[in-house]
Order: sequence, then C-alpha cells, then structure tokens
Amino acid sequence: MKKLLVIALSVLAIASCTEKPSQSGMKSNPQIDSLNQIIAQKDNEINDMMSTFGEIEEGFRQINEAQNRVAVAQQGEGASSKQRIRENMQFIQNTMQQNKELINKLKQQLRESNVKSDALRKLVDSMSKQLEENEQQMQQLRAQLDEKEIHIMELDEKGANLNDDVEELTTESNQRAETISQQDKQLHSAWFVFGTKSELKEQQILVDGKVLQSSFNKEYFTKIDIRVDKEIKLYSTSAKILTSHPTSAYTLQRDANKQYVLRITDPQQFWSTSKYLVVLVK
Repeated sequence: MKKLLVIALSVLAIASCTEKPSQSGMKSNPQIDSLNQIIAQKDNEINDMMSTFGEIEEGFRQINEAQNRVAVAQQGEGASSKQRIRENMQFIQNTMQQNKELINKLKQQLRESNVKSDALRKLVDSMSKQLEENEQQMQQLRAQLDEKEIHIMELDEKGANLNDDVEELTTESNQRAETISQQDKQLHSAWFVFGTKSELKEQQILVDGKVLQSSFNKEYFTKIDIRVDKEIKLYSTSAKILTSHPTSAYTLQRDANKQYVLRITDPQQFWSTSKYLVVLVK
C-alpha cells in the first residue's frame, strides 16, 4: 500500500505543478482569468486530497500501535491490564471511525473533482480494504478480550473481595472510556451556518449588524468534526464570513459553477478564535 501511496501522491504532485498560463505582457482576458480560476481550484482540490491521504495513513499507524499495546496488555493479569486493554480498544474504535469518515470524504472528492486518476481510485480502494481488515482484527481482539474476561472471572471466584474490586474498576474504566470519547468529540466539534441576511436575522444570529451577540438559535447550525470536515460548499455566488477567523487558515474561492467554497487549510488555527462560523450569502 505504501508503494501505491507514493505513486498516487506523485500523480497529485505532478498535477499540482501544471504550468499556468503566463500573464506577463497580457491584458486582462476573461478566458485567461477563467482558466486561471479553474487551475487554482484544481490545486486546492489536490492539496485537500494530499492532506486527507496523510491523515488516513497516520490513523492506520496509530491503530497498529494501539493493537500492539492491546497484545502486550493481554499478557498481563489483573485490573490494570484490563483497564489498559479497554482504553486502547476505545481508541482503536474512535480512530477507525475517523478513518472511515475520511475515506468516504475522499471518495466524494474524487467523484466531484476534475482530477481523474486510476492510481488515486486504487489507493482509496486499498485504504477501504485496509479498514475492513482493521475491523476484522478488531472483532478478533474483542473475542480475545472476551476470553480474557472469562479468565479473570475464574480467578475472581477464588476471592470475593477481589471480585468486588475488579467490578468496581471495570465500571470506572467504562465510565472513563466513555468520558474520554465524549470529550474527544466535543474537543473536535464546531458549528457552521450560512444564510441570507433575513434568514440570519430571523434566527437571531445577526442582530443590528452584530453576529452571535444575543440568544441565537443554536439548532440552526450544522455540527461538524473539524478533523474531517474541511470543505464547506456555500452554494452562492456571493459570500462573506461574519465571524472572526484567521485569514491565513482558509481560502474562499469559486468552483466551476462560480459558487463559493470555503476550504479550511489549518483547522486548529481556523477554529481557535471561535467554534461557530457564520457566512452571509445571497
């Protein structure tokens, strides 16, 4: 798969380096401007895909490491080993879900993109297959964990006090894993909305020219995972960001239909000032 990844990234790199029409000595020409816009859009699509490929690869690496930690923990005995196993299993599950969302995002990008490449499609198919293999390995780990639970129960029969301690630690571990999972989701959550001036006013999002200053309707916003959702289509030829976000962390450009698309190039920086995004469209 690494070889396929190198080939695909090489295709992307070559495509991104496509020579742009020279504008030196030329007057403004609508056709040239339109061509430059298409090339810029293509470059953005390529950069987005390369970034997503890297995130998926990193996710698979972390999954493999967590699986190795589970294997090591299974060699031990007692509540501490059990707790480590549960925490790593929860981490694997969360990371697999994130990779699944990223792979689905890549599939959508390839369907909608002007970049056509068999190598890229093969790479996405390979990543989907690897995710299926991870899911099978996860099932095997669960089965091994069930066997471990039975073994612990057999040991617990030798002492009622030990049994009570293990049950208490198990409950604490489950609660801890659930808390970590919820905190992780909340940490990487953000909300966005786009609408006309009248729509935003109706939801109290825009009041007297100020945004998010009163009891606005939070249910009107769409919740996203900032690790996955880095592109927001605005479906409008006019767009203005009303909330405060670093300009270096995003691009706002038109697509082939001349409708604006917001691409978040640095999610951590973009959402550092506000977890709410408001865009005014017409």
